[in-house]
Amino acid sequence: MSRLFPAPLLSVALFALWLVLNLSVSPGNLLLGAALGILAPLLMAPLRPQHARVRRPLTIARLIGRVGIDVIHSNLEVAKGVLRAGSHQPRSTFVHIPLDLRDAHGLAALAMITTVVPGTIWSELALDRSVLLLHVFDLDDEPAFIEHFKTTYERPLMEIFE
Repeated sequence: MSRLFPAPLLSVALFALWLVLNLSVSPGNLLLGAALGILAPLLMAPLRPQHARVRRPLTIARLIGRVGIDVIHSNLEVAKGVLRAGSHQPRSTFVHIPLDLRDAHGLAALAMITTVVPGTIWSELALDRSVLLLHVFDLDDEPAFIEHFKTTYERPLMEIFE
């Protein structure tokens, strides 16, 4: 069964998305949606060399909630920094963050998190995946930021993926 559906949740999501985007449950759309849901994961399976082993659903829920709170908080902080840029220049800088996370899926999730949280931009990952170079829009205390980043994002991802 796993050979036909290498990613069953993705298959269901693609099928549902096809129907929602077409606003129709006609036989043709049901057939095309099913074909898309079955064929896309099958054709893309060779591009995914390893399967993710996701653990700790409660940690996932807490991380999603924390990222949501941080997105709102960071949006307000960046807006405040932009509005007061004339009187107080933001202290933009690059920060080297040592990483303990090595799982490719965890690093991909970390990249997405840093992308959606305003004020941070993933800049570079060392070839050995030991250090992340991150651009921060306005930074007061670098050691505190690094500790916050590792505690808030990296450690939960390590619990989930490693």
